[in-house]
Amino acid sequence: MMKDVYNVIGVMSGTSLDGIDLIYVTFSYNNDWSFNILKAETVAYSLDWYEKLKGLVNNSIDELKAIDVDYTAYLGDVIKQFIVKHNIKNIDAVCSHGHTALHQPDKGLTYQIGNMPCLADILKQKIVCDFRVQDVELGGQGAPLVPIGDKLLFSEYHFCLNLGGFANISMDLNDTRIAYDICPVNIVLNKYAKQLGFDYDDGGEIASKGTHLLALGSTLNNLSFYNEKPPKSLGLEWVNKNIFPLIESSKRKEKDILKTFSDHIARQISRVLRKDSKVLVTGGGAYNSYIISKIKWNKKAEIIIPSADLVEFKEALIFGFLGILKLRGEVNCLQSVTGASKNHSSGKIYLP
Repeated sequence: MMKDVYNVIGVMSGTSLDGIDLIYVTFSYNNDWSFNILKAETVAYSLDWYEKLKGLVNNSIDELKAIDVDYTAYLGDVIKQFIVKHNIKNIDAVCSHGHTALHQPDKGLTYQIGNMPCLADILKQKIVCDFRVQDVELGGQGAPLVPIGDKLLFSEYHFCLNLGGFANISMDLNDTRIAYDICPVNIVLNKYAKQLGFDYDDGGEIASKGTHLLALGSTLNNLSFYNEKPPKSLGLEWVNKNIFPLIESSKRKEKDILKTFSDHIARQISRVLRKDSKVLVTGGGAYNSYIISKIKWNKKAEIIIPSADLVEFKEALIFGFLGILKLRGEVNCLQSVTGASKNHSSGKIYLP
């Protein structure tokens, strides 16, 4: 008989490089799924790891494999410290996304470091990880993966919008779950905030004092990606090729770049939302009051920003949930979302 209560640790490291998100959570099934967040924490990257991860796209496959060994050991240590610090005893599985080193689904490539089998031995726990590879092998984008969690855990909202390194959204359309990446967010904003000596633009305060650059804003809004039909996804490689060269060639002040790009984000998100819809907003960008106010002004949608635990740890929560679905042999990857040849149960299971 299948279990109906699971205690798992969900682990996520995103493209915005804020750190490693860890969450200890209980999931219960009784006709519908529910969850209870017990512990949650973000462990910031050291400067050394931040620089290493920021430059991953420039490494060869052999170099990535060497970094993978070190990163898996490092990740294991971080998870172990989380378990000890919070005196966690009851763990059905550790469900980890790893960190994306390479994502080129059009070439059949996706590589997340930190998903090596030795993680199970380091932690002496069952591991569920490497959720993207199978989807790309089945012709999918390997992203986004969160929408099955949105559908099963947050069905009361018309839209689930996550503002992290990228903005991604999921929704039901004609009883089919649709989801895709909308545009870059913190992966761009944090770069220019750092040039001013800040880790990020707190609340969009710097952007709010800048001047909108009409020519740059227009060029950004006219990028061909925004007119492509889903499924579609973005990666750092796309940003390096399409966004940073445009911004750098404008040779403008950082505060004006932050203003213009924040306006660009709000515009692209507003194009997707429906008026009077109920929108759950999570991810670090949910705290960017400037962008949120612009979206509200553009669309008059009901924007709901939940508790801090959910804002900051929803992706880690859902990767924990994806791991449970994998252990149950249930679908955790939707064809309608990624463009894969079929719905499937993705991820690898490693035992200590």
